[in-house]
Amino acid sequence: MRDSDDHGPVDESPVDESPADDGLVGDGLVGEDPDEGGPVDDALEEDGREEDEGLTPPLAPVAPRPGGRLLLAATPIGDARDAPPRLAHLLATADLVAAEDTRRLRRLLRALDVEPRGRVVSCHEHNEAARADEVVAVVRAGGTAVLVSDAGMPSVSDPGFRLVQAMVAADLPVSAVPGPSAVLAALAVSGLPTDRFSFEGFLPRRDGERRRVLGDLVDERRTMVFFESPHRLGASLAVMAEVLGGDRRAAVCRELTKTYEEVVRDDLDGLVAWSDRTVLGEVTLVVAGARPRRPGPDELLALVLARTEGGERLKDAARAVAAEHGATSRDLYDAAVAARKG
Repeated sequence: MRDSDDHGPVDESPVDESPADDGLVGDGLVGEDPDEGGPVDDALEEDGREEDEGLTPPLAPVAPRPGGRLLLAATPIGDARDAPPRLAHLLATADLVAAEDTRRLRRLLRALDVEPRGRVVSCHEHNEAARADEVVAVVRAGGTAVLVSDAGMPSVSDPGFRLVQAMVAADLPVSAVPGPSAVLAALAVSGLPTDRFSFEGFLPRRDGERRRVLGDLVDERRTMVFFESPHRLGASLAVMAEVLGGDRRAAVCRELTKTYEEVVRDDLDGLVAWSDRTVLGEVTLVVAGARPRRPGPDELLALVLARTEGGERLKDAARAVAAEHGATSRDLYDAAVAARKG
């Protein structure tokens, strides 16, 4: 999960300096020392991107060979033990592994005791479009390419969308390897309705744009899930309380599946007060949808008259509006007749 407004690989999670017994528990995927070695090529630079020098040039376009494919593979959102066995197999056997941050991938590979046989390259928001040609060439030649992000499913608020577009344009197969999801985990533990929901990603940084986006969601009936940076959480909660209403229920889910996991459930006013402190780690915010609002008598009458102006019989219009909004058809009929006479 990465804030789309941020630039380059960043790690905002706290680092647990105490070594884990098996290298898998707690914050097993965050805070890696970039100088540590690992099974990935030592040519990787400290910023998580490989040097361009010496890279094998993209393969020349050829007719697609059977068997080639791109796999979008979900990675653990905190605890490496959540990685499915299939992920470890694919990382070990793929011809090409493209990673949002190769340093994080290197730590995951160590935790899974995996040595990749194929090439490992970076694929982040700044080079994804350029990297697409290379991935397409590998798949067209019959190879398997795997894309992983820092946590969760690639292309969901993470790199992957442009890569998938390129594969679709080239008429090459794309599939997914399901796994951990911060969106679904937060939704499940939030205590808010889960039957219908929408994922809204990161809110804009600028106050005006943030208010505009939230203004468009005022009447959204579904539960809403947001990603948010910890240092902007307080400001976003305050604007949400102002725009959506301070009594709207919500849950802040922080560091899910990690050692210091925390889920705080309250109304938005209460969460604004709670956020007046230092908040660290990955944050997923779940907000209740708007309550159904029953139109008033004048609004219901307007709906009836609008239907009759469209050619519908008054009796049928009154019955239809009453059934939709829980009103009495006789009252609406009488009100419409009175309005016509007046």
